[in-house]
Amino acid sequence: MKDERLEKLAEVLVNYSTKVKEGDLVAISGEDAALPFVKAVTRAALKKGALIEYYIDVPQVDVEILKNGTEEQYARENNRFGACVKSDVWISAWGSENVKVFQSIEGEKLKKRRLANRENRKLYSERMGNGSLRWCGTQFPTNGDAQNAGMSLEEYEDFVYRAGFLYEDDPVAKWKEMSQWQEQWARYLDGKKELHILTKDTDIHVRIDGRRWINCCGQENFPDGEIFTSPVEDGTNGYITFSYPSIMNGNEFEKVRLTVEKGRIVEAICENKEKESQLLSYIDTDEGSRYFGEVAIGTNYGIKRHTKNILFDEKIGGSMHMAIGEAFHEAGGKNESAIHWDMITDMTVEGKIFADGELFYENGKFIEGILKK
Repeated sequence: MKDERLEKLAEVLVNYSTKVKEGDLVAISGEDAALPFVKAVTRAALKKGALIEYYIDVPQVDVEILKNGTEEQYARENNRFGACVKSDVWISAWGSENVKVFQSIEGEKLKKRRLANRENRKLYSERMGNGSLRWCGTQFPTNGDAQNAGMSLEEYEDFVYRAGFLYEDDPVAKWKEMSQWQEQWARYLDGKKELHILTKDTDIHVRIDGRRWINCCGQENFPDGEIFTSPVEDGTNGYITFSYPSIMNGNEFEKVRLTVEKGRIVEAICENKEKESQLLSYIDTDEGSRYFGEVAIGTNYGIKRHTKNILFDEKIGGSMHMAIGEAFHEAGGKNESAIHWDMITDMTVEGKIFADGELFYENGKFIEGILKK
């Protein structure tokens, strides 16, 4: 039996998020656990007259290659990823039956595998920046992700679809309403030179002059709810502590603290000391991974809990995040890296953000009176 919520999600992704039109080459991707999603999006895209290519990842096979292959065998360009970034539209789903499948793989092997895709990652950033690739990623609810979030599958499905307003009669109207509200704050921040971010364990200055703030309202990530930009490459100074676990390849790093000088991360520590060498293996992916590619504010107050899934967690209303590595061309960012790793911190207690010295965000909320000045 078809899940009507999934069919509704597919229609929103095709018609609103990526605006598929007749003749578009549409790449649809996901893990084997997300096959129902691939089928639903295919149905919706076929109605628009699109040409379909689909790509199914099987993580257990990738694990075999990483564990038992030579460097020549595992550190190869991912042809599926390469094909997706060369399409007109790419719609992808996260969703796995085992979110810890790569946890035991050596960090150095994963690093070399990431670096093998560096050119495709660069092409992805360029095409996203110039608008020639319309991409949207979303979540397909699975048992693995539900367990990781501490929910039953039924609870997790409800959480996922509610976060995307898919129980609304007109989800697109809700996203457009959010877009109008976020746009005010994105335009307020355009033209500002510096952010000063403060919490009880963070004090960091981030230069943003010459950069554009992007309003995210369901057209690249779904669900959505953030405004972001890319910092000036050498313009970040201070320290920041991320209160939520920072997760990569199933590995969790508690309370990551980064110290930054002239944009470059000079020290990285975390609460679970035995994992600090692994943390550094990600931060040392390449020279660009020592710099920041993003600074952002989460605006989706319908997402109220941390689920160990970055798609939702970086959107939590009352949070902000920064990402090491690859910057966004559409925001004016120039940093290049084979990695883009979002790390999130709660701003609801003692959190403040100043723009050019003006307090505009406090304790997890925008100060609405600022816009009336």
